[in-house]
Amino acid sequence: MMDLEPDLLRTFVAFAETGSLVRAAAIVGRTPSAVTAQIKRLEDIVGEAVLAPAGRGRVLSETGTELLGMAREILALNRNSLLRLRGQKLAGRVTLAATQDFAESSLPRLLRLFAETSPLVRIEVRIGRTSEINAAFAANETDIALAMRGEADRHELALIEDQTHWFAADDGLAGQQKPEDVPLALLDPPCGFRTEALAALARVGRGYRIAATSQTLAGLKTAVLAGLAVTLRTKRWLGPGLAIAPPGLGLPDTAPAIFSLRLRAESGTPARQLAELLAAELPL
Repeated sequence: MMDLEPDLLRTFVAFAETGSLVRAAAIVGRTPSAVTAQIKRLEDIVGEAVLAPAGRGRVLSETGTELLGMAREILALNRNSLLRLRGQKLAGRVTLAATQDFAESSLPRLLRLFAETSPLVRIEVRIGRTSEINAAFAANETDIALAMRGEADRHELALIEDQTHWFAADDGLAGQQKPEDVPLALLDPPCGFRTEALAALARVGRGYRIAATSQTLAGLKTAVLAGLAVTLRTKRWLGPGLAIAPPGLGLPDTAPAIFSLRLRAESGTPARQLAELLAAELPL
């Protein structure tokens, strides 16, 4: 009897989450052709097609949709069991600095899991902006840094690529439905999202005005929820009262955001194990 191999399931889940063989390949660290071969191998084991044609792309088949829930359960059990076996006698201190993009999405769940499975490890967390995180990492004040990528770095353990989207209040802008100049809510510079938002509008010659600025994402969210402006973030930022801006606003396509997960080489085993957990789980 053949087994549902974790590597095959991990690739399958990566495709299900991204809808793209190319992006799934980037997540699991393989070539697109290798990912295609893994999906074929999985289909041979299951005995049914897990993907179905849809236009020029592929989507989950009925069997694939059923398999997805099982795959997540198997991978979670495998991950949690290994964490518990490795973590019971692990002790020490780990410092982590991350942007708020992750602090308000999947990071709390993963930190809780690590804390529960490695109860003797003390975790210290710093949430800030990329410039602050980079300064802390350069000053040896943190073991792990999770922030927008700048230059390639020898400490990089993983890259996380998230598509960016324009966000607005879910009931639209408070003023015109398609204003001549797009009202923007932006973080104060330096900010990669700010840079891409302005560059994307410039590429299509679309006018804009900066309706709100803030040093924090909380301030940004206030302006967007009030219907005063739109902003550019990833889906990790999506929450109650927010929605992807409607096509009627005529906003341009934007480039993905790339985040870097860095681990200080001299950090101990607890930091490495936490960083490996984040590298495996955050891209999904």
